[in-house]
Amino acid sequence: MRTVWWLWPLVALCSGDQFRGEAEKIMQATPVIDGHNDLPWQLLTMFNNQLQEKAANLTSLAQTHTNIPKLRAGFVGAQFWSAYTPCDTQNKDAVRRILEQIDVIHRMCQMYPETFVCVTNSTGIRQAFQEGRVASLIGVEGGHSIDSSLGVLRALYHLGMRYLTLTHSCNTPWADNWLVDTGEDQAQSQGLSDFGQSVVREMNRLGVIIDLAHVSVATMKAALRLSKAPIIFSHSSAYSLCRHRRNVPDDVLQLVNQTGSLVMVNFYNDYVSCQKEATLSQVADHLDHIKKVAGAGAVGFGGDYDGVSRLPSGLEDVSKYPDLVAELLRRQWTEAEVRGALANNLLRVFEAVEQVSDHTRTPEEVPIPLGKLQGSCRTTYGYSEAPSFHPPPGALLALSTVLLGLCLL
Repeated sequence: MRTVWWLWPLVALCSGDQFRGEAEKIMQATPVIDGHNDLPWQLLTMFNNQLQEKAANLTSLAQTHTNIPKLRAGFVGAQFWSAYTPCDTQNKDAVRRILEQIDVIHRMCQMYPETFVCVTNSTGIRQAFQEGRVASLIGVEGGHSIDSSLGVLRALYHLGMRYLTLTHSCNTPWADNWLVDTGEDQAQSQGLSDFGQSVVREMNRLGVIIDLAHVSVATMKAALRLSKAPIIFSHSSAYSLCRHRRNVPDDVLQLVNQTGSLVMVNFYNDYVSCQKEATLSQVADHLDHIKKVAGAGAVGFGGDYDGVSRLPSGLEDVSKYPDLVAELLRRQWTEAEVRGALANNLLRVFEAVEQVSDHTRTPEEVPIPLGKLQGSCRTTYGYSEAPSFHPPPGALLALSTVLLGLCLL
C-alpha cells in the first residue's frame, strides 16, 4: 500500500492535540505545585513592593513570566513564592529585607483573594485545589536570611516560611554553597557545621522543609543523612545531563531515593542544556533521568520563573506547564507518575515533614559561636554573660592591657 506521506504531519498534530487534551484533563483535578517562583523579587525591583501601583496589577502585568492569567492557563494550583534577598545583604540588612519579601507575599494574597490564598500546610494546599485558588506558600531562599539565629528561624516559621534554602550562592557561617564545588569559594563548614546541624534539627522540629538547591555536594549529603524528614531541591536539575554544579549528581539522587526526598526540576537554560538555548524536550529529559535514578516519586517541577533570564523554547512562561505534561504523556509516563510530578510527590514530602515536626520538643537554643559571625555593626549582647561563653585566647590579656592603660590616664 502506498504511503500518503502528506498525512503524517496531520497525524502528528492530532496526536499532539490528544496528549495536550489529556494533560489538561489530568491537571484540572491535579494542578501543578511549583517549587520556586521569583515574582516577589520582580515586584521589589520593578515597583519597590508597591502593589497598588497601576503597572503592578497582577492581572495585566506583562513583562514578567508570571501573572494571574498565565497562572490560570498553566493550571498552577500551588506556588512556593520565593522570599529572596541577595548575598550582599549578609551581615547587613538581610533580616529586614526578608521580612519585607514575606510581607509582599502576604499582601499578594490580601489584594487578590479570588486568586491567591496564603497557606502553611498540606491541608491548605488541598483545600485551595478544591476552591480553585492558587495556594501560596513562602520559601525563604538563602540561609543568610536568618543571620545565623535560631530565634530568627523560628520567627520566620511563625510568619509562614515553610521551606528554607540552606544557602544561596554564598557560604553562610554554618553551611557551604555550590560555588565551593567549582573552586570559586572555599569550604568553611565542610558541608554543615555543628550549628548548621542544629539548624537542620530545628527545621525538623518546627516542620520547615529543608531545601538543598544552591548548596554544595557535601552539604547535600550531610543534610540528607541528618534530616529525619524528606528534603527537597526546590529548583535544581540533573547533573548527569548538564554538568553544572547547581544540579544534583547521581550519587545524591540515590540518597534522594533512599530518603523519600524530591527534586523539583529547574527550567533555566544554563542548568538544562548548559548552553544559552534549551528546549522543552530537554527539560523532559531531566525529568526522565531523575525518575530513572531516584524513582517516579522523586520528581517535581521548580521552574524558577521570574528568577532567570533564559528559558527553554516551549516553556517561556508559567502558562506552558500543560505542554510539558503532554510531553511526559507522549513519553509514556503513567497517569499516576504525572500526578506525582504535578503535586502528589510534594504533598507526600510536606505531609512527612509535618509528621516529623514536634512543637512539644525542646527547641535548639545553643547560639552560633561569636567568632563565626562577621559584620562590623554587629553587637554581642548575651555572649559575654552566657554560661558557655569562652573568650578567645589572648582576649583577657588584651582587655587587662586596655584597662591598665585607662587607669594610667
